[in-house]
Amino acid sequence: MDDLYNHIDEHANHYIAALQRLVQQPSVAAQNVGMAETAALVQEMLVGIGAEARLYDTRGGYPVVYGEVAGAAPKTLSFYNHYDVQPVEPLDLWQSDPWAAEIRDGRIWGRGTSDNKGNIAARVAAVDAYRQVRGGLPLNVKFIIEGEEEIGSPHLEHFTADHADLCRADACIWEFGGKDLEGRPVVYLGLKGICYVELRARGANQDQHSSIATSTPNPAWRLVWALASLKGPDERVLIPGFYDKVVPPTPEEVAALERMPDNEAKRLDHLGIDRFLLDLTGIELKKRDYFQPTCTISGIESGYTGQGSKTVLPSRAMAKVDMRLVADQDPHEIFALLRQHLDDEGFSDIEAILLGPEKPARTPLSATIAQVVVEAYRELYDAEPVVSPTSAGSGPWYELCARFGIDACTAGVGHARSQAHAPNENIYVDDFVRGIKHICLIMDRFARS
Repeated sequence: MDDLYNHIDEHANHYIAALQRLVQQPSVAAQNVGMAETAALVQEMLVGIGAEARLYDTRGGYPVVYGEVAGAAPKTLSFYNHYDVQPVEPLDLWQSDPWAAEIRDGRIWGRGTSDNKGNIAARVAAVDAYRQVRGGLPLNVKFIIEGEEEIGSPHLEHFTADHADLCRADACIWEFGGKDLEGRPVVYLGLKGICYVELRARGANQDQHSSIATSTPNPAWRLVWALASLKGPDERVLIPGFYDKVVPPTPEEVAALERMPDNEAKRLDHLGIDRFLLDLTGIELKKRDYFQPTCTISGIESGYTGQGSKTVLPSRAMAKVDMRLVADQDPHEIFALLRQHLDDEGFSDIEAILLGPEKPARTPLSATIAQVVVEAYRELYDAEPVVSPTSAGSGPWYELCARFGIDACTAGVGHARSQAHAPNENIYVDDFVRGIKHICLIMDRFARS
């Protein structure tokens, strides 16, 4: 592999510049900022490495950028990525322009560097390097790059339904990955599902003077009471039937959790808290993190929230609630249980809207692609990777992979302080370059596995 690695080192500035160009193009799906331009740019990048690339309609959503590059072996490896990024606000907390892709202190700073444009650029660069040095790829490669991951991939199911043949592969490298707080590479073999809900309460036809709170309903209180019915102080979700289909971890998965290093002290310090919920620690904390569902208030809004006082009785109240799901919970079933619970508790007046449902999915620890990625990490990083049976996060792993029987695995260029979704998002330049090499090694080894 030295010929490939030398080429990557010699052309590192070129590959870094390609990443910077991609980051400098805003692409915020939630705000419809720069989406068409970014889709065209990603297509151009794929065409530039010899891919047959085109944009696919998703029936009302942003297009999927799809590309294929033929290789020598009959095996096919797909790369799932997304070209949309999170909003950059609050701007005043950024130390540099979030769209500048500035390089300083050995890092590339900007929205999307870690999530997910750094991984797009690394995989494109790896295919380019392999073709330049070896004259072709060792296996077939597919790029599936959507534009709606950060808003729950609501239209990806249309792409997978309309183009199931394009989704077929022998394995998939998922969109994220990187190093933990100790600098060890981490491999994730699954994702939780999600049932993301917006709850709305209504009162009078417009905001009123708060003096009439004696006789006029306050939707903020209605919403607070409804929210309080969802979870108890013991952190247990109170929706009847919520836990009925939860599948506990297998003995092999528990053993994998036990092999994961103890980084609780560093996590607490990084989070700025002194203990975890319920004072959990050790294996019980890990089992809860990875194999238990959640119910979280992600945002709440009503009435006046500006500076100073304004005595107002709000006419509207809204809350965003996300429930991270584990096998075998179904987001549509959980939403129905939520609706029934609200009705039974006397909150039939609370409107519930389901946003971006996704099913949980996991890849077996024994999967070939998992073994290949782990071995490649060992070789390149000279460190033992941390293998996690699943991630605490969510994404369309089921929709794109599990439903087709495709094993998937993470491999990426981020790190524990990349600040994905937050101000000052970043990756290390060295990690980006090594990430290109990692993808080259994965392609080489998986083709021969």
